[in-house]
Amino acid sequence: MEKLRIGVVGCGGIANNKHLPSIEETQLADVVAFCDILPERAKETAEKFGVAGAKEFTDYRDLVKEDLDAVYVCTPNRSHCEISVAALEAGHHVMCEKPMAMNYAEAQKMCAAAKKSGKLLTIGYQSRYRADSIYLKRECEAGVLGDIYYARAKAIRRRAVPTWGVFLNEFEQGGGPLIDIGTHALDLTLWMMNNYKVKSVVGTIYHKLNSETEPANAFGPWNPKEFTVEDSAFGFIIMEDGATINLEASWALNTLDVHESKAVLCGTKAGADMNDGLTINGTKNNKQYILRPDLSAGAVAFFTGVSDKPEIIEQRTFLGAIKGENDLIVLPEQAAVVTQILEKIYQSAKEGRQVVV
Repeated sequence: MEKLRIGVVGCGGIANNKHLPSIEETQLADVVAFCDILPERAKETAEKFGVAGAKEFTDYRDLVKEDLDAVYVCTPNRSHCEISVAALEAGHHVMCEKPMAMNYAEAQKMCAAAKKSGKLLTIGYQSRYRADSIYLKRECEAGVLGDIYYARAKAIRRRAVPTWGVFLNEFEQGGGPLIDIGTHALDLTLWMMNNYKVKSVVGTIYHKLNSETEPANAFGPWNPKEFTVEDSAFGFIIMEDGATINLEASWALNTLDVHESKAVLCGTKAGADMNDGLTINGTKNNKQYILRPDLSAGAVAFFTGVSDKPEIIEQRTFLGAIKGENDLIVLPEQAAVVTQILEKIYQSAKEGRQVVV
């Protein structure tokens, strides 16, 4: 079977450590074009992951002119919209890394471009493909939890600030832990609830620890002068149906309650907690129960007999959708709402008020 032809824009860590090894493992596609503003980085990545004759570029506008099936956008957040729209308009399917965009207007522009072009657009929310996520999503769809009216989206690190690349640069990224890891937790929570209609948002952001010079950080000390994004952020989200979500995100916070890309759900029939392995709690026969499913056995929901690594399933899902073998799991309209909420949390924190959507 003929392999798909892939181009990658942005040859940094997320491309080299997540997408490219995963594409290689699926054996479903060849990466034939690489683009990075640093030519040596494009060359190095092409030599490692490219097929013979793979082309290298420093301008994405040249890459999207190539004969490709899909373009992977693995650049800083500021350019997600611009590059994705250009790739879609050039007739390519697009996998864009999270978050979808810097703001809701950009996300809507990306959705419109996908719709107009007829090409697929998906966002790199790989947490949906974890075994606990797949199991819990099935339970939610089966109505086991009933009406989910309260949830917590948790992305809490104690001292794990990414000090490489442009993570600390507000201009390039649009924010810190909220837009970086909070986005995963929020996406997971909204997906479980199947609730994408937002009513209002209250948010707070903090710059309390980013001036520390001896931070005991897992990735080494940071330069306080370069740490221009928040170190923690929190949001209280009310949906149109009255459901509420607490979103917690931090890179640096003095807490031991550390959980990343986790959801806590409370419904009318049962609850679920991903904090320490997946548990489902409820009542039966006038007694309380806790169910802890064994997620080590059996195959994943979408593909049988293949790797159960989330990043591999993510690639198989996207590449399979291009070939018409399955549907996308992460829809751009869903990811746009995640971006909308994140934007409103930042706005609420800046203006010191509740923001009605």
